Amino acid sequence: EYWLSPLNYQVESGEKIAAHFRNGEEFVGATFPYLPNRLTRFEVLVEGQTYTLSPRAGDNPALQIPAPDKDALVVVIAETTPSKVTYKEWEKFLSFAEHKDFPKAEADHTANGWSQEKIIETYTRHVKTLIATGTGIGQDAATGMATEFVAMTNPYDANFDNQMKVRLLYQDEPRADAQVEVFDRAPDDSVTISLHSTDAAGEAVIPVTAGHEYLFDAVVLRMAADAQTGGSYTPDEPVWETLWAALTFQVPQ
Repeated sequence: EYWLSPLNYQVESGEKIAAHFRNGEEFVGATFPYLPNRLTRFEVLVEGQTYTLSPRAGDNPALQIPAPDKDALVVVIAETTPSKVTYKEWEKFLSFAEHKDFPKAEADHTANGWSQEKIIETYTRHVKTLIATGTGIGQDAATGMATEFVAMTNPYDANFDNQMKVRLLYQDEPRADAQVEVFDRAPDDSVTISLHSTDAAGEAVIPVTAGHEYLFDAVVLRMAADAQTGGSYTPDEPVWETLWAALTFQVPQ
């Protein structure tokens, strides 16, 4: 998983908003500095206004900006350039496909005549985090990322009922019956993982707990844009592409 990890999810006016990029497993991962050639978008959205972020190369935390001078929900998004991973064991690819709930992947791979000894996948990350300035008043919205979570409820709202409603989008359309993996970090740093699914409208309502930090993760698996079959196929080119949507937030104590 890859996510935006704020140092503090709730800040006051005049303080600094800061967040790391993290990459790891089970909501534990190393931090990465800002590298401009690794991102295609890095933006902050406040009250419907979008601001492009341009940190210095090597900044870590990658995000370091002053908080708005008013109560607001601050939404930070980032999209990465493509990277590659190579599976050299068929069972590892099948395990990944099963874990991410892609039951047709094996049959499609076989039908296309692709190698089981060398499977190249490209992947991109599409991440969002929700940060509150003051009361955190505001509403998330779609940002046009290739795939993304849209928070339909605001966890910082005084009337939040610990039911986090999200809509999952892919190419600006709802993803129905898609798996959502939820990583729930308790105050003692223990992490609980659960699986959920979106409904016909691409929405899911996930119970959350006060004082806990959350990472929602959802993956699109599709045939790579330039993948070939038959006589034109070569195992040295990507055949699969994954797009990873991530949303992080914290429920106030």
